[in-house]
Amino acid sequence: MDITAQELNRATLGRQLLLGREAMESGEAVRRVVALQAQHPASPYVALWNRLAGFAPAGLDAAFAGRAVVKATLMRITLHAVHADDYQVFREAMQQTLYASRLGYRFAAAGLTPADGQALVPELLDFADRPRTAAEVQDWLAERVGEEKKAGAWWGLKAYAPLLHVPTGGPWSFGARSSFVAARTGPVPEGRETVAEALNHLVLRYLAGFGPASVADVAQFAMVPRAPVRRALVALDDAVEQLRGPDGTLLYDVPGASRPPADTPAPPRLMAMWDSVLLAHADRSRVIPPAYRRLVIRVNGDVLPTLLVDGRVAGVWRALDGGIEAMAFHDLPAAVWDGLAAEAASLTTLLAGRDTEVYRRYHHWWPKLPEGQVRLLKS
Repeated sequence: MDITAQELNRATLGRQLLLGREAMESGEAVRRVVALQAQHPASPYVALWNRLAGFAPAGLDAAFAGRAVVKATLMRITLHAVHADDYQVFREAMQQTLYASRLGYRFAAAGLTPADGQALVPELLDFADRPRTAAEVQDWLAERVGEEKKAGAWWGLKAYAPLLHVPTGGPWSFGARSSFVAARTGPVPEGRETVAEALNHLVLRYLAGFGPASVADVAQFAMVPRAPVRRALVALDDAVEQLRGPDGTLLYDVPGASRPPADTPAPPRLMAMWDSVLLAHADRSRVIPPAYRRLVIRVNGDVLPTLLVDGRVAGVWRALDGGIEAMAFHDLPAAVWDGLAAEAASLTTLLAGRDTEVYRRYHHWWPKLPEGQVRLLKS
């Protein structure tokens, strides 16, 4: 079966709840979309506002506070918000990547070995049986590895060890100073004994939320080598089906998953910084036109808040006191600007009770962008 580029776009947008806002509570929405990038505390909130009808940020506050949704270092070795039921298996699937990336480099430069790191983890989890600040953990590490090694040890362990970020208050649950608690995931559930089996599960969850997708797409999403991804897809056998993408690339999907028609309307959206839909595929042309990729994904890793028009990136936005300033990279018709203005009014209402200039520390990129259509959209 063949699938066109437009059909791929609509399939992913539909599974990411971006073809129409749906009514559901925050925890279930996070489960549906698999994972929300959470480097910036506001981004999971803006992401869910884009996806849910009548989104109430207090619902996500409560989900974080009750640990129905948890924030931790997972896919691509970066912070994600995931449903608590997914955390353990996602982490098992990521274990080898986390080991290779975080028990080397600065960890090794501090004179520590991977064996040192693994030996420290059980004690660290006992120490973090209640919330601990980064400073408290580093003081604890200094007693065990020495003052000169504590920073390198913490750099490795805060991502490698199964630690959750604890809400510390502020407008978006998590403030600038992080606090951590042991995840206490428990034994591997019966029937799942290996990292390979955990990766199988992650692949299926990924396809359900972002598919159809290629081996390269899955590897990009998780930052897992392609070889184990291929093995996972072979092992899954009839649990996945194969399609051919527009360029002939072999794609995989969950049988029976929704694939809306190519002409399904895609309403305008004001996407969060680092929104997962912008980063979940190796071939990002599914959502980001190639000419705009370097504009919205900066060389330092920042992924800007974007305008989504007809399902694809068409510009960027920033919050200013009094409204949303939007820059389109190409001319947009009046009806599209009207739709973006309605979205901006809704977003301004969301921000009014939290942070009216969200992402303001990233405003430095605005003057570096090429000239475009710029409008201040006020409520």
